[in-house]
Amino acid sequence: MGEVSERERKIVVAVDEGEESLYALSWCLKNVIFENSKDTLILLYARPPRPIYTAMDGTGYLFSADIMATLDRYSYDVAEAVVEKAKRLCKHLNNVKVETRVESGDARDVICQMVEKLGADILVMGSHGYGPIKRAFIGSVSNHCAKSVKCPVLIVKKPKNSSHT
Repeated sequence: MGEVSERERKIVVAVDEGEESLYALSWCLKNVIFENSKDTLILLYARPPRPIYTAMDGTGYLFSADIMATLDRYSYDVAEAVVEKAKRLCKHLNNVKVETRVESGDARDVICQMVEKLGADILVMGSHGYGPIKRAFIGSVSNHCAKSVKCPVLIVKKPKNSSHT
């Protein structure tokens, strides 16, 4: 075991607004990260790209610049809130570097590109557990990443009975 903690591993955890990703992060902290290791934990949030609006919405009104700015601001606020929540889960870690990255774009592309760019040793993701119809339309981000990235991918399923609803 001594060897494992000598080498610095880069562990990328994809985080989003869902409980599943925070569950995956806390599972990772308990089961993947070794205390006092030289691991670097990278919390990655993919900020959805700004929707491309036509000049008119369905009712014939123009979207004004300040509405667009409000939507952008909201998107940044959501990103910040998600990253802050994830960082709070990590605050007890000793000697493990925690970095955060917020990148804009489709989650599938962002996660795969950043894993490559950062030279990640492992990617940890939550499983959203969409039904078959929603998954057919949205496509599973975790499936896409598992097929596309070169490093091992750990997909953490949130147990059904631990939901807080």
